[in-house]
Amino acid sequence: MAFKTDIEIAREAKKRPIMEIGEKLGIPSEHLLPYGHDKAKVSQEFIASLADRKNGKLVLVTAINPTPAGEGKTTTTVGLGDGLNRIGKKAVVCIREASLGPNFGMKGGAAGGGMAQVVPMEEMNLHFTGDFHAITSAHNLLSAMIDNHIYWGNELAIDERRVVWRRVMDMNDRALRDVVTSLGGVSNGFPRQTGFDITVASEVMAILCLSNDLADLQKRLGDIVVAYRRDKSPIYCRDIKADGAMTVLLKDAMQPNLVQTLENNPAFVHGGPFANIAHGCNSVIATKTALKLGDYVVTEAGFGADLGAEKFMNIKCRKAGLAPDAVVLVATVRAMKMNGGVAKADLGAENVDAVKKGCPNLGRHIGNLKSFGVPVVVAINHFVSDTEAEVQAVKDYVKSQGSEAVLCKHWAQGSAGIEDLAKKVVQLAESGASNFAPLYPDDMPLMQKVETIAKRIYHADEVLADKSIRAQLKAWEDAGYGHFPICMAKTQYSFSTDPNLRGAPTGHSVPVREVRLSAGAGFIVVICGEIMTMPGLPRVPSAEVIRLNADGNVEGLF
Repeated sequence: MAFKTDIEIAREAKKRPIMEIGEKLGIPSEHLLPYGHDKAKVSQEFIASLADRKNGKLVLVTAINPTPAGEGKTTTTVGLGDGLNRIGKKAVVCIREASLGPNFGMKGGAAGGGMAQVVPMEEMNLHFTGDFHAITSAHNLLSAMIDNHIYWGNELAIDERRVVWRRVMDMNDRALRDVVTSLGGVSNGFPRQTGFDITVASEVMAILCLSNDLADLQKRLGDIVVAYRRDKSPIYCRDIKADGAMTVLLKDAMQPNLVQTLENNPAFVHGGPFANIAHGCNSVIATKTALKLGDYVVTEAGFGADLGAEKFMNIKCRKAGLAPDAVVLVATVRAMKMNGGVAKADLGAENVDAVKKGCPNLGRHIGNLKSFGVPVVVAINHFVSDTEAEVQAVKDYVKSQGSEAVLCKHWAQGSAGIEDLAKKVVQLAESGASNFAPLYPDDMPLMQKVETIAKRIYHADEVLADKSIRAQLKAWEDAGYGHFPICMAKTQYSFSTDPNLRGAPTGHSVPVREVRLSAGAGFIVVICGEIMTMPGLPRVPSAEVIRLNADGNVEGLF
């Protein structure tokens, strides 16, 4: 049986004008800034007017550690939003925007798949409403102003060896990880070593996603530490006087984007930090706005629950005063088989033993999520090759872990295929069973926070960190940043820092390579193992097959 591609399905969508989608949520047309007919930004004025409204229920969708077999976290997020609307709940989907890096690299887009997608798919996976361009421009404006300040006399006495603000671009380009700027003589400034990160790893991205409004945004931008003097005292973005102009560049980007699912239900798509190198959640302003407008908000956090969900709980919820009412953990039979040692080429053949062997990865995520005090349901994202015996093996295992697994067929059937999960989510969310609490208190020492995540979430034996890293964390505590949460940067493929270590490993160590202060975003980035904040393209990048066809339509995007 030949299936249509995601892009073919998206192109056939019967989209409603975006003003109609806004009407569903009670957003007056004058408070929607349209970008064409099918996407719009919601005004800050309207968002401010919602402050006194009661919040709806918050549902987090997360997943097991990703495998090349694919888990379908965003697809399940979108499908569940449609499913909740189908059973009579006013539900809003909240997901992140797609980065161009993975689109042209290997991972693909971020709009769901099959019959559970957000549209317009092509625009969302390309330039969309320009938010990433604005973030890139604001970030690099600050970079330019720092070097310009040094060039024109360096009144702030910046130590050029201690400029910590790098540059960014929204593309995978390994050649730019480590560069020297300002070569070519006096008129080009003072040469120094720096580098590029991908835009989604920018502190400006994190700040936009954690800010409540434009005033909060400007204050946080001003708080960014960009460099140090010779006496190691910090230089802030506001000292460079860049915070005002950066806020101007981000004014429209701060407004959440409203689009729709294939079933014409509302979806906010806003912000896009990666969960393996940043905090991996959509914007606080989009989530909070959706909670005021809907009975249910379904949002996702990137990659596996050890990264995205951990950061959703410990960073986003802590900073924004949010608490999830229920968590959906997405798994597939195929991924269980891969965790059980089956090669990707052999996933089509029934192998119940491999499914059982691969389930401990799922079990560990269930246990981790429950440690936050939240009720968990497992969504088995159905593939046509799954057999009844394999699905039953997953259900039996999940039952043994004190949770329930629900088979979901939203990829093929849309909302009709996910009604059972929608009903279960309502039951959990309405039960009041959530006693959410972050994993660690604000006042715990920074190194202890790192060790808590490593031991309780990754189940590692120890954290390996040089004396210089421990001293740096202690210095930040002394400078008043000790209450910050930790944003771990590590591989998404394993609980450990070794991407090849599948399942539920124990007895491993977490080596810390570098720590970075994100004073404006309000967290400490801890870079572990070999993870890169500027990815590279694969041997055969997706960009090689992306093109316009004879009708002027995009092909090869997924």
